[in-house]
Amino acid sequence: MGELWRMCPTADSPVGAAGSCYCPGHVSGGLSGRKGCAEMSETAGVVVDADQISPQWLSRALSAQVDAVTATPVGTGQMGSVFRLEITGPAVPSRLMAKLPTADAGARDLVAGAYRQELRFYTEIAPTVSIRVPGCRYAEFTREGAEFTLLLDDLAPATQGDQLTGCSVAQAHAAVRNLAGLHGPRWCDPVLKDIEGLAPTSAETAEMLAGVYGPAVDIFLDKLSDQLAAEDHDTVRACVPGVAGWLLAGSERFAPVHGDYRLDNLMFGAPDDSGEVEVWAVDWQTLALGLPARDLAYFIGTSLDPRIRRTHEDALIETYWRALCAHGVTGYSLESCHADYRFALPQGPLIAVFGAAYGTPTPRGEQMFAAMVRRSCAAIRDWDSLSRLPG
Repeated sequence: MGELWRMCPTADSPVGAAGSCYCPGHVSGGLSGRKGCAEMSETAGVVVDADQISPQWLSRALSAQVDAVTATPVGTGQMGSVFRLEITGPAVPSRLMAKLPTADAGARDLVAGAYRQELRFYTEIAPTVSIRVPGCRYAEFTREGAEFTLLLDDLAPATQGDQLTGCSVAQAHAAVRNLAGLHGPRWCDPVLKDIEGLAPTSAETAEMLAGVYGPAVDIFLDKLSDQLAAEDHDTVRACVPGVAGWLLAGSERFAPVHGDYRLDNLMFGAPDDSGEVEVWAVDWQTLALGLPARDLAYFIGTSLDPRIRRTHEDALIETYWRALCAHGVTGYSLESCHADYRFALPQGPLIAVFGAAYGTPTPRGEQMFAAMVRRSCAAIRDWDSLSRLPG
């Protein structure tokens, strides 16, 4: 399920242009062969601390002369460290974002799997899909992913979404349209199942998660019961009995899924003269293979106040579906998309409950998880999702 409670980006988080690697000589083999975003990484290696990002090292990583670099911390670094790099040189970007492992060396092995997933996305998946993400300049890891370096484009002044306040309807349409750029190009692509780390959820994993979800619900409600209505308590508990079957259902329809496609993991540009909004998705540590509508339902269900969602829900689903069709998806009707969406709405409480129960608590984090559960539980009740099947 990934680690929803990991470090979230701040308003100055890494953002970038469309999701392909801008390095010359991109290595498509990614994690299964030579690791890294470009052939130049053979001489640069891995750095795990900002003090190691010298002009000499960065020159090797970018295959261009760097005269000077300064690194400024960004965010709180719960699961890793992020730095904004200010760079000078004749032919290099003026700013990049550097993502590095947690400063706690003893904890790196515990989260190496999540690190590998993000690197896998940028090196193997991003070049093959159309979702807007930070441009990747360099990616490399050692020790099975416990130590890594990831350099991404910085598109400030784009701003991070806010899970507490929600988003505008225009931003929601932009986000679901962008999401279709992840799902559509690799829709039911059998090659995906051959990529290490992208296997569909197994029956064993589903049973394991079901076994810990019930206790997680108890912990969650003990912590946040005063921020939820009684009907939300009932809805969260009602999700427990069928969670194993829910995780396995709809497996015949699959694509790469973000796994945590929510406002805090999206960066938004200012609207243009026509009201159109640009959006980029960040934080790919929960990359998986699954029913695409889980991402869709999770985003819509957790991002909008229920009154706004009810008014615009159908239009948002249609925007997503039409974008899928534009990416070449066939044989998938709008009615099936609606059915998948209704079925997938329990993704909201599932992720939020695990995050609140087992993550490092913060006041904002607890408010965020409570808001996500309130919104998604309302959607589950509106659509009677726990009695639904995929389309």
